[in-house]
Amino acid sequence: MTTKTRISVWLSDPASYKMADQPDIAVTAAREFNEKHPEYLIEIKAHDFYTMPGIVAQAAEQGTPPDVAEFHFTLTRTMMDALRNDGAPLFTPIERVIAGRSEILGEPVVLESMLPAARDFFRYAGEQIAMPRTASTLVLYANMSILNRAGVTKPPRTWREVEAACEAVAKLPDGPSHGIAWPNCYWFFLQSVAQQGGLIADHDNGRSARPEKVDLASNEMMAYVEWWRRLHRNGHYLYTGVIGDFPGCFEAFENQEVALLITSSVDATHLIQRGERHGFTVEACRMPYNDEVRFAGNSLGGFSLWLASGLSKEKQDGALAFMQYLNNPRNVAEWAKLHWRIPITKPSIDVLAAEDWFDRNPNLQPASEQAEETDGSPASLGPLMGDHAAIVGKLTSAMHDVLLNDAEPIARFASASEEAQQILEAYNSYCDGPPRRTPRDYTVSI
Repeated sequence: MTTKTRISVWLSDPASYKMADQPDIAVTAAREFNEKHPEYLIEIKAHDFYTMPGIVAQAAEQGTPPDVAEFHFTLTRTMMDALRNDGAPLFTPIERVIAGRSEILGEPVVLESMLPAARDFFRYAGEQIAMPRTASTLVLYANMSILNRAGVTKPPRTWREVEAACEAVAKLPDGPSHGIAWPNCYWFFLQSVAQQGGLIADHDNGRSARPEKVDLASNEMMAYVEWWRRLHRNGHYLYTGVIGDFPGCFEAFENQEVALLITSSVDATHLIQRGERHGFTVEACRMPYNDEVRFAGNSLGGFSLWLASGLSKEKQDGALAFMQYLNNPRNVAEWAKLHWRIPITKPSIDVLAAEDWFDRNPNLQPASEQAEETDGSPASLGPLMGDHAAIVGKLTSAMHDVLLNDAEPIARFASASEEAQQILEAYNSYCDGPPRRTPRDYTVSI
């Protein structure tokens, strides 16, 4: 009997382990791949995405890292800097080992068919370093029952339209206490700066070289902060007083304390269900943007697959082939249907369109359309920087002070930017050495 080549694949997207009542697409894909390629044995193991980076780092220290690992998008720079126990890079850029091939072990290479916004987030200095598996973005959810009573016939698409809608809702005699809510979360800042074409870090948002400077008080950032603050001061924005309070915002929307909610595109199913439970109609649309500047695009969040370095050619090709198989049109389409993720390849969008999926589920469409409306600039893709969680934490604490303690926005965010700069410099100095070191902190931004 021929010995099979074992390939360890560690996955961490929460949909992989929190949907016990749904088929696990990765497990099914691994079984199919093993049957199709009997010389290989793909072994899937799931980890919580918060703890996954640390678990992989520990395995690397012991010389037993997985062959393929999946990480949250905010860990991208950190994983680029991660080292094996012999000091070599822990992961190898996938484009380098695909080496221009159109298929691997008969499996078509899918990179060229991927949505640029999803694929190119994981590009550095012109090279694809990892392969996206799943993507999401921020969108607006509207209680159309309330908006229609206020004379607003469609969800607002711009910052000015949001203010107008909130003012109309405020005039309802029996309306909600506030017009809109969203959590004080780092992703909202990054998305809003990206929409306006602004940069968070130098060197093309850290995409052409390791970033050396970070700016959390740019004109684009302050435009967003001032708009947010104005909504709050005018009584339109509901702040629960808790940083990152997604549950509180969901509850306010369900209880119709607000008419509008901005949150992730993956929240569509349960928000629609909350509306159905309480007898109101929920409609999703694009994330509102600053109508005073040119729209550059929304950056995407999600998870990506990384290929371990130092693998044999046989194991490397098997791992790469499975990555392609996992992202074939059928698997990506099923992933989108089961978990309301953005379909990240154009052929998978065609599959869904042929099944009338978007017609039957129109609230998935805005996220997909928004993902395609990007100019591909470093600004629209978002930043790649080390110690991401600590840096973006300075944004949320600064906004908390602006909203609750009436801190002056420009001064408060300038202070946050100085603190973030110190964090970035400490990270770079530690990793660059000498001696060159693997990162110390693998905290995921939440």
